Amino acid sequence: MLERPAFLISCEHGGNLVPLPYRPLFATAGELLASHRGYDTGILPLARRFAQGLQAPLAVSQITRLLVDLNRSEGHPRLFSELTRKLPTAERQQLLYDYYDPYRRQVRQKIQKLIGSDGGVIHLSVHSFAPVLNDKPRAVDIGLLYDPARAGEVEFCALWQDSLKVALPGLKIRRNYPYRGISDGLVPRLRREFQTGQYLGIELEVNQNFPLQGGEIWERVQRELLESLQQLVE
Repeated sequence: MLERPAFLISCEHGGNLVPLPYRPLFATAGELLASHRGYDTGILPLARRFAQGLQAPLAVSQITRLLVDLNRSEGHPRLFSELTRKLPTAERQQLLYDYYDPYRRQVRQKIQKLIGSDGGVIHLSVHSFAPVLNDKPRAVDIGLLYDPARAGEVEFCALWQDSLKVALPGLKIRRNYPYRGISDGLVPRLRREFQTGQYLGIELEVNQNFPLQGGEIWERVQRELLESLQQLVE
């Protein structure tokens, strides 16, 4: 694991905004935009809390993932949603040029800057997930995703999981669930670009039950996530 790590926080699905030129495509998609498919419910305040508490740079997109999904690789079948995938090729390329490429370039530049100044970076990509998918409940409250082949990420997530189990007893804290840490996404792509000794890529997944419920339970989960992470790297 990196010594005295610098952090970068990113939030690829922080909102469900639709840029003005594309609003006609979404004229009847209000319910879809408000769902977990439109954005990661409740996650932007947590990303901002991490950035403030860790004094870390923050990369955020508040454009709906239904326009173009910043957490999918080019060529992935879900890079574009059913609302945009049938657009002419030139229009889809324009979406990449206007939204996808600038966001990914911003994240890369922040990583390069932190490696240059601090020698390494822990990139925490913050997400939330639907508690039920395809009529199947997901048996997890918080997921920590990593690459099992990268020892620093394994160690980091094991220690964070242990800390969270103490801080949030009764919650189900799992590693590489509800997704695999090596599934297609921004962090796995960046692992191929930056060396193990310089870059740790961790994805945090929080059950949307917490932000949907709100109140003290959501406040407590956010607080303990940050405090446990701060203690881990002191």
